[in-house]
Amino acid sequence: MDHYEYTELLKTLTIKMQNVTDVVRPQDINNRLSEIEALENSDGFWNDAAAAGVIQKEKTQLERRLAKYSKTFHTLGDAVDLYDMAKEEGDEETIESLFADAGALENNVKSMEVEVLLSGEHDSHNAIVTIHPGAGGTESQDWASMLLRMYTRWAERHDFTVEILDYQAGEEAGIKDAALLIKGVNVYGYLKNENGIHRLVRISPYDSAAKRHTSFTSVMVSPELDDDIDIEIEDRDIRIDTYRASGAGGQHVNKTESAIRITHIPSGIVVQCQNDRSQHKNKATAFKMLKSRLYELEMEKKQAAVDGIEKSENGWGHQIRSYVLAPYQQVKDTRSGIPY
Repeated sequence: MDHYEYTELLKTLTIKMQNVTDVVRPQDINNRLSEIEALENSDGFWNDAAAAGVIQKEKTQLERRLAKYSKTFHTLGDAVDLYDMAKEEGDEETIESLFADAGALENNVKSMEVEVLLSGEHDSHNAIVTIHPGAGGTESQDWASMLLRMYTRWAERHDFTVEILDYQAGEEAGIKDAALLIKGVNVYGYLKNENGIHRLVRISPYDSAAKRHTSFTSVMVSPELDDDIDIEIEDRDIRIDTYRASGAGGQHVNKTESAIRITHIPSGIVVQCQNDRSQHKNKATAFKMLKSRLYELEMEKKQAAVDGIEKSENGWGHQIRSYVLAPYQQVKDTRSGIPY
């Protein structure tokens, strides 16, 4: 990197940081934090534990965002000032050090830009990811298990926590259904655009004739909702079934119907949970999953009314992304048309 490239980089990053500042509005965050501090000191604030918990969560998110913004803003400002000073004094050692740190500085600003992009109403929430194979039989069930592994590894690379809520193994291979809760900062914001049908084209290892097969799997992503979001579910609208959990667990799994399946009759939504040995805990988790799915469904209906989009089917022509492994290798997002 030379002086011209570094100068242009600083100009670009300064413009980007100004745009970030316009969106983040650090003064507004400080004002809100002052309001929260006043609330915490008011009489009776801590009497309502649920409400206080919601406020505390908001406070934590605001403090984290402000701290990240302040660090990036001051780091960039210090780099600009130090570079100007080093040029005036002819300090080549400092200039070379700034050149070496240019990549990290650029990444910090880019990270802050992503933070701004993930500023939707529920982007900061945890995400519930449900994976369901569609047309294709065993091949689709295997494809569903590949997607489950993909999202799990993605979460681990980002230091997010993964909790398996439901896992139904396929008869020959793969999975019939799976649901997982991914916990971390902005998880839902990162994953919300994974909603839709994922298509795989490959030479099937389950076909003795080694023919090319096309498989489909639906991925549904919904935010884990806070308790303060009220979604009314009538008892007459749901059916609750219990069954024996599959997988490890010894006699408890074999003899106790601890797994819960809840069917929401009006919408046709079905949620399942078997991650705990306690039926009551599984039921509570399943209701949370149902609330999240119903909320997401309502948001989709509102957006579809605006965009004029109909609900996708789990099959041909409705995929959001295609993964082609044969006769060539390519991943293509059908929404943007960009191949990888």
